[in-house]
This record gives sequence, C-alpha cells and structure tokens, in this order.
Amino acid sequence: MVKRSLQASPSGIQQAKRAFALKGWTQENLAGEVNLKTRQPIWRFFTGQPVDRQTFIAVCSILDLDWREIALDPPVEFPEPGEAVETTPLNIDGLVQQVRSQRQDTIQNQCGILQLLDISRPVNIDDIYVDVNILEDIASQQWFEIADLQNLKPSEFDRVGLGAVDQKQISGMWAVETYLKLRVLGKPGVGKTTFLQHLAIQCNRGKVAADQVPIFIALREFAEESRCSGEFSLFNYIRQAFLSSGVSNPSVIETLLQAGRVLLLLDGMDEVLNQDITAVLREIRKFSDKYHRNRFVASCRTAAQKLQLRGFTDVEIAPFTQAQITTFAQKWFVALTKTTAQSGQDRSVQFIQKLDLPENWQFRQLVVTPLFLHLACWVFQGQGKFPTKRTEFYKQGLDLLLGKWDQARGVERDDMYRGFLLPQKLRLLSQLAAVTFEQGQYFFEQRTIEQYIGDYLQNLPGATLEPEELQLESEAMLRAIEAQHGLLTERARGIFSFSYLVFQEYFTARKIVASHNLRALEQALGGLVSHITDPYWREVFLLTAAMLRSADSLVQLMKQQIDALVAQDPYLQEFLMWASQKSQTIPAQPKVAIARAFYLALAQNPHMAAHFTLASTLDQGVFLDVALDNLLLEFATDHNQDFAYVNACSEALNNILVMVLDAGFYKSLQQLRDKLPSPSQNRERFQVWWQTHYSAWVEQLRTTIAHYRNIHHPWQFSPEQRQVLQRYYDANQLLIDCLNSNCEVTAAIRQEIEATLLLPQKELEDREWQGD
Repeated sequence: MVKRSLQASPSGIQQAKRAFALKGWTQENLAGEVNLKTRQPIWRFFTGQPVDRQTFIAVCSILDLDWREIALDPPVEFPEPGEAVETTPLNIDGLVQQVRSQRQDTIQNQCGILQLLDISRPVNIDDIYVDVNILEDIASQQWFEIADLQNLKPSEFDRVGLGAVDQKQISGMWAVETYLKLRVLGKPGVGKTTFLQHLAIQCNRGKVAADQVPIFIALREFAEESRCSGEFSLFNYIRQAFLSSGVSNPSVIETLLQAGRVLLLLDGMDEVLNQDITAVLREIRKFSDKYHRNRFVASCRTAAQKLQLRGFTDVEIAPFTQAQITTFAQKWFVALTKTTAQSGQDRSVQFIQKLDLPENWQFRQLVVTPLFLHLACWVFQGQGKFPTKRTEFYKQGLDLLLGKWDQARGVERDDMYRGFLLPQKLRLLSQLAAVTFEQGQYFFEQRTIEQYIGDYLQNLPGATLEPEELQLESEAMLRAIEAQHGLLTERARGIFSFSYLVFQEYFTARKIVASHNLRALEQALGGLVSHITDPYWREVFLLTAAMLRSADSLVQLMKQQIDALVAQDPYLQEFLMWASQKSQTIPAQPKVAIARAFYLALAQNPHMAAHFTLASTLDQGVFLDVALDNLLLEFATDHNQDFAYVNACSEALNNILVMVLDAGFYKSLQQLRDKLPSPSQNRERFQVWWQTHYSAWVEQLRTTIAHYRNIHHPWQFSPEQRQVLQRYYDANQLLIDCLNSNCEVTAAIRQEIEATLLLPQKELEDREWQGD
C-alpha cells in the first residue's frame, strides 16, 4: 500500500531550510502559501516528522524543490487522492486524459478563438489557420558580403535570407515533434502566437504530442503577475491556471512534470519588459532544467533572439509560399464572408487572380506575412479590388507595425526612442529610407545605419550627446526599430535592410512630400526627377505622385526632364518629327499621342504581334501600315528560294490591296504583285528569278511603301542612341502611369501633357510660342 504521508530526510531538511531562508518568510507565511490554517504541518515538515503527502508536495513546490529529493524513502508512484482503491498504481496515461478533459474548455477558450484586427467578431482558429513552415537556419546568423546583395532585382529583394531561394523548409509540426526544446522566431505578424495556439488545440485533441497535456502561457501576463506577487514561479502560475480548470491538487502538476507529460507553450518572449526579462528567463531556464523530460516551445521575435535559452533549438517561421497564400485566402473569405461559403470561395479565387497580375507585384511582397495577407483580404473584401493608391495600403500596414498591432493585443513595450512620438518616429524612418535609397543602399552594414541614426539625433533641437553616448543610443534605437516594429531587419550577420522594399520606397517618397515649405518641396521634386531614367526609382515616383496634394509640379518637371533626354540629338529629333507627321493622319485627336508611340515602336521593334493591341485602338490606316510592315519583314527573310512562301506572300499582297485607297499606291503595288513568278513556272525558272530579281523587287517594294505611306525608313541608330530612346520610352511610360494613378493633377495640365507626349523639340517650341 502506498503511504498517505511523507517525511523529509535529514539532507532534505537542510535543503528545505536553505530554500526557506532564501524566501525570507516566516512559517506562518509558508502555511498561508500552502493554504493551511495552522503552521503545525510546516513545523512537522522541518523537523522530519510525517506530513500528509499532499501538503508535503505543496511545500516542496512552493520552495522550488523536487519533493522526491527531499522525502525519506519516496514512493515510486502514488494514486490520486480520492481514488477508490489506494493499492492501484497510478495510470499516467489515464491522468493525462483526465487533465486534458478537465482543461479542454480552458484551452479552447484561451487558444481556440482569434480576434482578427478590424474584424468585429471572433473567428475559430480552425477556420483560418494555415500550417506554417520552418527554416532551421536563422537568416540573421548567416554570413554574407554586402556586395553579394546589392545587385539584386527589386522582385528578389524580400527573398534574401528568408528561405525562398535555397533554404530548405520543414513543417512546423515536424520541428515540434523533433526538438524537445524549441524556440520559434519570426518577424512581427508571421503567426508565432497563432502557431502556439494551434499546437495547444491539436495537443488537446491528441493529434500532436498525444501523450502530453498542453499548457499555454503568455509570458507578458506571467511577468506582470509575478512582478505584482514578487515571485517568478512557473510552477505556481501553472497551479493557479489548473485551479481555474478544477484541478486543485498540486501533486497532479508535479506528477505530470516529473513524468515528462507536459507540452509547455511559452508565447511572446520579446513582449516582456526589460525590468522583468532577466527574472523570466532565469525562471524558464530553471524550470526547463528541472523538468527537462517535458516538451517546450517558446516564441520570440527574431530581433530579440539574443535573449538566449540554454538547451533550446532556434528555428524561424518561413514566409508564406504561394500555396499557403492561396489556402489562407480561401479560408479567410469562407470564414468571414457574410453570404454563402460558395460566395467566399468565389471571392478568394478573384483575390488570387488579381494578386497574380503584374501590376500587383508590390502587394505580393507583403502578403507573404499573415498579418499583411489578412489586411489585403480585408481591403479586397470591401472593394473587390486592390487599391489603386497603394499609399493607403502601405500606411495601414505601417500603422500596424508602429503600434496598432501591439495596442490591439494589449502589449506594452519598452521606450527606446528618447520619448519620440509617432510623427518623430516617422521622420526618423523617412530620413533613414531617403538617405539609403538615394545612395542605392538597399542593404547596409550595421555601423552605417547606426551612423545615419546618429546624424539624425545630432540634428535634433537641443541635442548635446557625447560621441560615446551617441553611439550607444544609435545602437539602441536600431535594435528598437528592429525588435518593436520589424521595419529594419538584420538580413545577415551585421547587414541590415528595410524589412520590405516597398516600405523603404514609401518612406523615401514621404520624405519628399513632407518637405517643410514650397521651396524645399521644389528642390526635393527636382532631386526626384533627376532619377527619371533609373528603373529603381519608378515606385518612388508613383508613391510621391499619389501622396502630393497637387502633383502638377511633379508631372510638369517630369515632362521637361523627359523632353531634354532627346533634345540635343538632331537625328533623334528627326525621328520624332517623322512619328509626329505620321500621327497627324489619325482623325481622332485624343489618339494622336498613341499613334506617335505606335509608330516610334513600329520603327524600332518590327515584331508585329506586340503592336496589334495598340493598333486596334486606331484607324484603318494604321492597320494598313501594320500589314505592310509585316509583309516587308517576311520578304526580307531568306527562305531558301521557297516558291510556296513567295506564293503566300503574294496572297498577303492581294489582301493588302483591298485596304489601299490611294489610286497611285494601289497601281504600284499591283504592278509589283504582277512581277512575282506565277505558280505555273517550273523550278529552274523560279530559281533564276530569285537570283536575279528578288532583292531588287524587295527593295522596290520598300521604296514604294516609304513613298506612299511614309513608313519603313532605314533608320540607323547607334547603340548609344538606342539606349537613349529606350530611356525616353520608359520615362514617358512612367509619366503616363503617374497620370493614371489617381494622383491630383488639374485637367488643363493633364491635357497639355497628354497632347505633347513624344513631340519633337521644334513642335514643343511652336506650341509654347502660340500659347504666348
């Protein structure tokens, strides 16, 4: 029969007395902690006399002692008080199931419900959760040369160090089952808390860690309560949590922990205030060492990973893959649509289709993070599309990172910003973005970004920091921006960047728009326009145009800079003059600029398939020019004296004649057609014609088309001129995109710019003279 009482061994008494002395309590205090009405059992405990085993275990627990090390001849196991047969050995598996059953409602209430941002009703975690992937190699712990990163394309920017290129991803569940002590890292909003909540629910259902009891602890709440009570004890915190679930016997907790039957989920290490973090980490280390047979999963922002936990394996949550984004969207719209599940499915399909459009690649940068994916779904649900003005979406995302996300969850963080308010934080981030982007620094060494922060601090009114103080404060502010907001992130060891390129571009544009007076704004816009031919500045132009109260000055400066690109080259001016003359044959005035663009492209790029969409918006004459240009291209191609090919081209010439209205042109083409060999000619005569007449015939066709239609001139551009023309085209396209981005431009200026697109310098000057 298992003993109903326990007594301390001589060595156990000495350990207990030392632990009791460290507490600084009286025996009455200790009796109160164990919920005893008298201190008599405490006196018996310290004198080595038999004590009720429940009281004995509770006293040891309060003193942070292992009761088996303190007891004299401790039993191997003992039954739960109240069992009918005391001689029956404890069934630990049955105890796990019993405790799970008692705590099921608590775990479901604590972990089974999500309160999504800006959603008025709670959402069941099963309805929205998507399995996460894990990276076993932490990006910020890897070594890279900064030169290896600077030449990345914008579309590749967010892939560095995040596992999308070459890092192997593993299932989050596999990681939990593989590592007994696991710490899950990740940027803000990647789903660390939701992952731990999902683990608790799945464990309670026996689908993960099936032989263990889940315990979920929000570490900031543990720290707050412990600070108030003056004691940081995970065992006591768990005991109180079990009491609320109807598990009142402390020995149950001890039994489960000693047997390694607990899955302890410790969420939000980075959310603990500095004044508490040392005590919290010490308690976690001590607890995990003492009860090392259990399974531990902690979560922490990547930037706070220096808060080390001995024996824990660090992994990092990977960004969502395309498949995970699709699954999340399907679940989101089905769970949150106010109509039918089918309607939600249909909306999710529309969402993914729109997200995959080329013009929405900036949104795709952000939605690899569940927080931003939720925001994108929410915006799309309300509008049925992504916002044309991306600035509003970016602003909402930044509001989340800069405080709204923490406020919604009741998280208070340490102030590492010298008391900066939100506008001051925005100015600092705008300054950092602008100075790095201007220098083409998308990745920067830690000392460089700290220097930029120090420069900003030195220029503050009343700044009197000594160099050493400035260095320490700059480093602290960098870590605060990284840890609290995730806007700057350590991509590799000692190399930082903005967490998303769109935020660096957004803050750069904001710095321009926030110029303090009109003259400063004009200077800032002039600086921006100097980058008109740099493709990396494209998004900054669009964002700036969208943010400006009036974009008139910006688009006018852009137009002037674009025209200046080709103003000093007579040959390019002649080319533009030809395109202008051709476009004047178009009857519809609003399409004249489109016609100029079409003919410039036609002369530069003779692959006709690229022009049919544009040509379809114009008149019959353009279709004729397309067909003629295509015909010349075909005839200019050597087909090894293929008679069938020449015959097909003859048929194409017949089709073209149907569209020709000019009598002289019609007659000339007809005569050229008649000079082609007929199908009745034998092979030898056809070969003679090909060798003696074909080249001259093609040249005559080209001359005739150039004479009557003023197209297919032998423009000969140097490599430098081709490069200038490409920049000129791209810059004009950027200007058009700005005009079409819902920016605020007055009607008169919009019309003037659209009317003068792609005009040669002489016609621009003539228009100015006529205007005067």
